[in-house]
Amino acid sequence: MLTFAAAVFFLIVTPGPGVLSTAGVGSAFGRAAGTRYVFGLFLGQNLVSAAVISGLAATLLADERLRTVLFLMSIAYLFYLAARIALAGSRLAFIRRSRPPGVLGGVALQIINPKAYAVNTTLFSGFSFLSADLFTETVIKLLIMNAIWIPIHFLWLWAGIRLGQLDLPERMHRTINLGMALSMMLVVALAIAAQVRPV
Repeated sequence: MLTFAAAVFFLIVTPGPGVLSTAGVGSAFGRAAGTRYVFGLFLGQNLVSAAVISGLAATLLADERLRTVLFLMSIAYLFYLAARIALAGSRLAFIRRSRPPGVLGGVALQIINPKAYAVNTTLFSGFSFLSADLFTETVIKLLIMNAIWIPIHFLWLWAGIRLGQLDLPERMHRTINLGMALSMMLVVALAIAAQVRPV
């Protein structure tokens, strides 16, 4: 169970579309708008979990060709995000909009977020600790995931709000961007390793 919790932490804390956009909403629109967005991400995250647990995601991805295409598209999307972050120069690489995305924006992002599916599939298909009682294990996994997911996203929201309030030098902005890009590449490496792992 501790191994599962550690895996949840490291897979969720690494920058992906969810946490980076959370920081961006916090930086651009503040705490109230950021909290609404995180609530939407939370709902979307649990919808993705339900799709993975129920087998709906697996059914849709049963076709190996479709699964390969979607996997490659997801990896390409993560590379694209990492490149945008790394090449953002002296600006923090957060996505800014004229209006906050709100709850529905958070739900929508999670539903199309390739990292959300990869993380959920990895966590629910592995790390068995109650193999004799799959239902109880699944419920415990959901509780652990949400107990870690919520504070991590609020930490990223806080970081975005604080960074939006600071007048950092350009060199610091570049350093932050590079660190986020390298973290995104770690996500890509984990996704590739999970895909090529023998069954």
